[in-house]
Amino acid sequence: MSSWQALDEEAARWRDGGRTAELWWRDDDVADSGPALDRLLKLHRETGAPLSLAVVPALATQALADRLGAEPAVDLLQHGYAHLNHASPGEKKAELGAHRPVMIVLGELGTGWLALERLFDGRALSVMVPPWNRIAPGLVPTLPEIGFSGLSTFGSRRRARPVSGLIQINTHADLIDWKSGRGFAGEAAALDALVGALAHARTVAAEPVGLLSHHLAMDGGAWDFLRSVLEKASTLPGIRIRPARELFAVE
Repeated sequence: MSSWQALDEEAARWRDGGRTAELWWRDDDVADSGPALDRLLKLHRETGAPLSLAVVPALATQALADRLGAEPAVDLLQHGYAHLNHASPGEKKAELGAHRPVMIVLGELGTGWLALERLFDGRALSVMVPPWNRIAPGLVPTLPEIGFSGLSTFGSRRRARPVSGLIQINTHADLIDWKSGRGFAGEAAALDALVGALAHARTVAAEPVGLLSHHLAMDGGAWDFLRSVLEKASTLPGIRIRPARELFAVE
């Protein structure tokens, strides 16, 4: 069975069960305008697929704000503060780890939120996307205290609401193979991850499934696959691509 056929069959299982899988699309490491972002936004418009951008507040430029002013349908999320690694040598990279005092980290996140509010005129969603998809467990309960109502990392979530006032909606299929050359993971690997996440959501987790792209790191194969999978998913009756603003607005 081809990976595309596996996607067809998984969508059919959702449909035959009278259910619709919720798929969403997040792109990370957004900081400035440029050709790669233009290509991403064009793909969003041409496929009609809702797009969420995880914006790095400390690096976000006025040029980015100006460019996105023409794209009101695109959702904006907060991608940490400066996307800096504070982990010790030999540890996995993390900006929001347990390596610094909590108050310093929260102060940065608050500063970052104010920066996004100023740049994007209150348009950003109060959703935290930790750089490298890592956040210290002890920081999670503090997010609602500083105004965040959503959290998005990678992989199947443990629970929909890790703490009161916070909904978690993750991504599950990354187009980039970060461990082996930082290139396109490949059609089969990306589809297998997507189909596996959809099956797990149907049988175990009951959660939205996220497709993760990085426009600044994608080669031609990744761009071609992204277009193909978005176009394909939009035609499958058992799948609906949802905007982040709807998913994170669930009471």
